[in-house]
Amino acid sequence: MGYVLDGEGLDGLVRELARDYLVFAPVRKVGAGRFTDVDQVIYDFVDDASQIELDAKSDYSFKELLTPLSQTLFYYTEDQVREAGGIGSAGDPAREGDTRDVLVLMRACDLHGVKRLDAMYLHNGPEDSFYRRIRDRVHFVLLGCPQTFEHCFCVDMGSNVAPDNWEFSLERSGEGYACAVENESLLPLFERYATASRDVVPAHVTQNDVHVRVPKTVPLELRTSPVWDEYNHRCIGCGRCTLVCPTCTCFTMQDVAYTENGRVGERRRVQASCMIDGYSTVAGGASYRKQHGERMRFKVLHKVYDFRQRFGYDMCVGCGRCDDVCPEYISFAACVNKLSDAVDEWDAQHEGSVARDA
Repeated sequence: MGYVLDGEGLDGLVRELARDYLVFAPVRKVGAGRFTDVDQVIYDFVDDASQIELDAKSDYSFKELLTPLSQTLFYYTEDQVREAGGIGSAGDPAREGDTRDVLVLMRACDLHGVKRLDAMYLHNGPEDSFYRRIRDRVHFVLLGCPQTFEHCFCVDMGSNVAPDNWEFSLERSGEGYACAVENESLLPLFERYATASRDVVPAHVTQNDVHVRVPKTVPLELRTSPVWDEYNHRCIGCGRCTLVCPTCTCFTMQDVAYTENGRVGERRRVQASCMIDGYSTVAGGASYRKQHGERMRFKVLHKVYDFRQRFGYDMCVGCGRCDDVCPEYISFAACVNKLSDAVDEWDAQHEGSVARDA
């Protein structure tokens, strides 16, 4: 079922939804960008439609709600252990203890990102109970995406059309807003605020300016390919690309002691990644993948090959945020294409070698 709302109707809809749900949406923070007078679009809790940014891609993904930068898992004393709260501690400490479910507004690529997070935390061995506790309370609103954004390559990654795990959609339509409603329990709410009803098909991108060729297979020999060497110098190992990525799931653990004897404190799960110094350090101080090129190889292969071998689809969803945020202007799409070129070259040489041997 589809509905059309005017601005006043959307305001009323969001205000009423915010009474029953925590609404987590992209918000434009004026002047908060990396450069002077540059805005930044990030996710935040909202209670009014005017706060929601519908026209720009968010600089950071939704995932801080499900996998926070720093999440307290439990508090401990000498006598007991108490688990931390759920949604509040994950998205906004001031909201810890709020029992409402959450509506998260996101585009199709990010909805595919949720599928990747679920695969890693829920279907990659024993379920992660801390993730599950939050995930069960989170529902999704699809933001229609009628045109591509800079650096996006979602079409080639197959993530331009949203999976069927959203409650309703929202996008601009002429002077108003169009919504397709999948959750029948929300129909009375839309009927109250809509100016008209009609069939609505959420808009999705059909063509990107950026294209990638994802290799079907990657020979093991390419782990030492010179294609990775340039990133030893270009990449500075800041990890921004993985922190904004909607599908990166890696973390490390930190114990924060409140007392000198260390017997009272808390344990935190903190986002980390293969691109950040110290992540691959093991007991004794040894470290794997010291070179930034080795880290880039690990990340790229995980995103467009290794993950697929386990789950049947690629980890990368083509949102392009890694390209948006990189201070060295490294293009992940270009990395994938260079890898594909190296695979093609290896295949050609290998086939020639086989022909000569025959």
